[in-house]
Amino acid sequence: MNRSMLLGALCLAAAACLAGCRAKGETADPKAEAPPPAQVVQEGGSDIVKVDKPDQFSLATATEYAAVPELRATGAVAVDVSRNVPVVSLASGRILEVHARLGDTVTKGQLLMRVQSNDLAQAFSDYRQAGADETLTRAQLDRAKLLYDKGAIAQKDVEIAEDANAKAKIAVLTAQEHLHVLGADKDRPSSIVDVTAPISGVITDQQVTAAAGTQGLASPSAFTISDLSQVWILCDVYENDLHFVRTGETAEVHPNAYPSMVLKGRVDNIGPILDPNLRTAKVRLQVANPSQALRVGMFVTATFRGEKKAAHAVVPASAVLHLHDRDWVYMPVNGTEFRRVPVVGGNMVPPGLQEIVSGLLPGDKVVANALVLQNTSEQ
Repeated sequence: MNRSMLLGALCLAAAACLAGCRAKGETADPKAEAPPPAQVVQEGGSDIVKVDKPDQFSLATATEYAAVPELRATGAVAVDVSRNVPVVSLASGRILEVHARLGDTVTKGQLLMRVQSNDLAQAFSDYRQAGADETLTRAQLDRAKLLYDKGAIAQKDVEIAEDANAKAKIAVLTAQEHLHVLGADKDRPSSIVDVTAPISGVITDQQVTAAAGTQGLASPSAFTISDLSQVWILCDVYENDLHFVRTGETAEVHPNAYPSMVLKGRVDNIGPILDPNLRTAKVRLQVANPSQALRVGMFVTATFRGEKKAAHAVVPASAVLHLHDRDWVYMPVNGTEFRRVPVVGGNMVPPGLQEIVSGLLPGDKVVANALVLQNTSEQ
């Protein structure tokens, strides 16, 4: 082997050693070997949608629609307090029987309860005593007149007998009236008084039980009977909407329990005091309830209508997108972009249209099917 070949082999060996040492002592940087990151550029705001083929989304033109403005308010059924009649027993004593319960429908004159009363027993005793005194004084008056005709007594004695008889008659009438007030019949002496319903209606309150005691007017009313053929609807109306409500006008009442039922109510009163926290006023409607379909406490929706018609835009119902508790429509910006615009939706208008209260003017163009465009933008 010549000298030149030996030097070449040594150089190759040294190069291999250096390469091995570098591989053991150094680590390759992966970032230097990876491709550069991609850059994303945001175009427009979150309400701008850009599509490649805008022709697939048909447009609709908003038209003008004149309608009477409406206000919907939630209310509850309440008892007409002028039709509440308390049932009381003027005779104090012990309650023997209770013939009605809370929630029962009763008719006028129906027996509600029976009370054993010492007051009634004393009233009958007074009536009997007054009757006996009246009989005695009448006999004394007849005898005095007979003696006066024969000259046996003076005119003064006759006048005294007449005065005694008149007072006895007054005592009898007073005792009869006392029995009538206590609810007893003078021809049927008894210590038990029957308490009957003064009107027809529904028992909405009960404060007595059998074997309990009653102190007459000093005790709470035994029952409360409510005539539910007429009821109240109490609605909360915000002060900004009070111009929709006028006393004496009618409103439509839609019970939540009966969606197909529509009743007419008359605005009877508008509360003079606003709730300081909610800024609402109580509006009272009077509604006829002959079938008693409206029950106390039931929720209803009352619709009030304004005096003059207002012109609003209407678009196909499919053009309105309900998203995040708000209403939106898509309006074209240029050839390939659409802008999502918030609107305030109103009532449905046949056939298949929806009223736009604000946010859109007649003549504006919108995407006819907003949901399709929304789904396309999300994909």
